[in-house]
Amino acid sequence: MSSSELAEEEGRRRKRAPWGVIALVLLTGLALIRNGSGEFDEGPPQPASAAAADGRATDGTFATAPSALPYSEVSRIRIPAIQVDAPVMPVGLDLEGWVDAPPPEDPNLAGWFTGAVSPGEKGTAVLVGHVDNQQGPAVFYGLGALKKGNQVEVLRNDGKTGVFEIYGIEVFEKHNFPGDRVYGNSGVPEVRVITCGGGFTKQDGYAGNVVVFARMVAVR
Repeated sequence: MSSSELAEEEGRRRKRAPWGVIALVLLTGLALIRNGSGEFDEGPPQPASAAAADGRATDGTFATAPSALPYSEVSRIRIPAIQVDAPVMPVGLDLEGWVDAPPPEDPNLAGWFTGAVSPGEKGTAVLVGHVDNQQGPAVFYGLGALKKGNQVEVLRNDGKTGVFEIYGIEVFEKHNFPGDRVYGNSGVPEVRVITCGGGFTKQDGYAGNVVVFARMVAVR
């Protein structure tokens, strides 16, 4: 292995949390983002039942999916169908063991959970963001309005962009969150994009998480 390859591998070890982190999340079934203001008369859109994940692409492109990419940190996420174009910061777990979120003060900021793979690697990468803050809708406010066949573009620091096709959008209760289904490794590059959703109360915040399931179909 060359010196540059050794340096890259060492950087990867430093910057990524061990697999045990995501395994803990899987075993406990913890949901992601807990907060959000819920202070607006019209709440965020919720996924239609017809959008539930069935593992199939809308146009058959999953059968010709590109090869997995190597590790790379992430710089940006774009979801053209809901006009999302946001920078991405790394996030880990908070002190209570929940997957953390970016600072709520910046409404146009997403997070990449470093306890899992990077988007484009073999396995399931996780991207999170707020649905709202006290000033108004935030980066993933429109997540529940997405449809199967829409695309998520993830720009990586190595100059490559992974293009992921959505095959499901669902909302899950935070206290009955199917961690194995959401975070599990399908053996191909996938992403989950997650925000708050469901009903809202002042005492408990949002009752659920909206989860987008998407699989890589192209690399640019």
